[in-house]
Amino acid sequence: MSNATLSPPTTNGVYVPHGACWHLLHSQASEILISGPAGTGKSRAALAKLHLCASKVPGIRCLILRQTRESLTESALVTFERDVLSPNHPLVTRITRGSRQVYRYPNGSEIVVRGLRQGGSDQAARVMSAEYDLIYVQEAIEIVEESWEALTTRLRNGRLPYQQLLADTNPDRPTHWLKRRCDAGRTLMLESRHEDNPRLWSENTQSWTPEGQRYLARLDNLTGPRKTRLRYGRWVQAEGVVYEGWDPAVHIIDRFDIPADWPRLLSVDFGYTHPFVAQWWAVDSDSRLYLYREIYHTKRLVEDHARQIVELSVQEPAPCAVICDHDAEDRATLERHTGWATVPAMKDVAAGVQAVAARLKRQGDGKPRLFVLRDALVERDPERAEAKKPCCTAEEFDGYLIDTKKDRPVKVDDDGMDTLRYVVYSLDGPGQQAGSSEDYTVLRF
Repeated sequence: MSNATLSPPTTNGVYVPHGACWHLLHSQASEILISGPAGTGKSRAALAKLHLCASKVPGIRCLILRQTRESLTESALVTFERDVLSPNHPLVTRITRGSRQVYRYPNGSEIVVRGLRQGGSDQAARVMSAEYDLIYVQEAIEIVEESWEALTTRLRNGRLPYQQLLADTNPDRPTHWLKRRCDAGRTLMLESRHEDNPRLWSENTQSWTPEGQRYLARLDNLTGPRKTRLRYGRWVQAEGVVYEGWDPAVHIIDRFDIPADWPRLLSVDFGYTHPFVAQWWAVDSDSRLYLYREIYHTKRLVEDHARQIVELSVQEPAPCAVICDHDAEDRATLERHTGWATVPAMKDVAAGVQAVAARLKRQGDGKPRLFVLRDALVERDPERAEAKKPCCTAEEFDGYLIDTKKDRPVKVDDDGMDTLRYVVYSLDGPGQQAGSSEDYTVLRF
């Protein structure tokens, strides 16, 4: 393809990529990662490359992939159909995005759509059974290195002059396998910036557009490592992080069939403007905790959450205990709509933090005593996602920081952390709490 073909027409005129996005479209590196702050146009550039190649080269096969199909449907496919194609484009058929499996081009090329997990089931075998010319992984930070390396073996369709695994991500900790892979020279890293996105930055006026000003103002309201990563695009370790033992590569695991005889616990932190958090936990025979389901959502009533909790729990053992924040009215509402009694959480923050930290450490068998299932989140809160705020408990860990002046965690984006602490301390804390021993039963299995 000549350079002249690399400006695909869109409904808004001509897409002209800049900076790292321009280099992504032109690069023929076998492995390439575009990293940068939120909103720099990384996904748009990657999807435009797939569309251009599929349009110009007959018979090629491309793959759009993310850890879960559900998240892909609401992210990359929206960008692809709205911005790269158009709502009335012939490739956008009447099939809903959630059901779409492939985009078929008139020249015989295909762009296949997959999630490594879909609806709680493992789809890796299906992904690895096919061959491709280009594979695009959105938010590659979510997948493990073993999956990345397995994908490189699928690049052998041979219809394109080069075969490429390309991906985008927001930065994470500098010890993440993706960063180390780039540092070792095995994967080419391109670093994008907000000036690369024409919607945010005007090359003509050399200034931020009105949309850019609004978007950056939202990012400027972030705090801690999330601001450093999502606003400035830096791979940094959080300073003063509460849970230094947290490691997503260790503590986040794939879904498995939970035995019916494992005790279940429900932990709840009430909220409306702040997230309402409900965590379902299973306890194995070695007292390890597994967070296997989670509601993390704002602006819904407790009674609506309660109904959803019951619906989601109908085909599994009832919880042995429902451990809640202390709000009496909300507890009463939850009890009325679920039919389950609740117990108030023990709120000794310092002791609870120590209990969680102890469970995060690897024990004599090489395993920690706390895990989070990778697809535990029931649904992503769109307002939280738009604001670049944590959308589940696992996303809170890196931003859960110590207030050095008060020697306690900072009370920002900690709703999942509170809910986690409630359940851990209910198992590992003392047998009673002053002022509430009459209605608190310590849990032992």
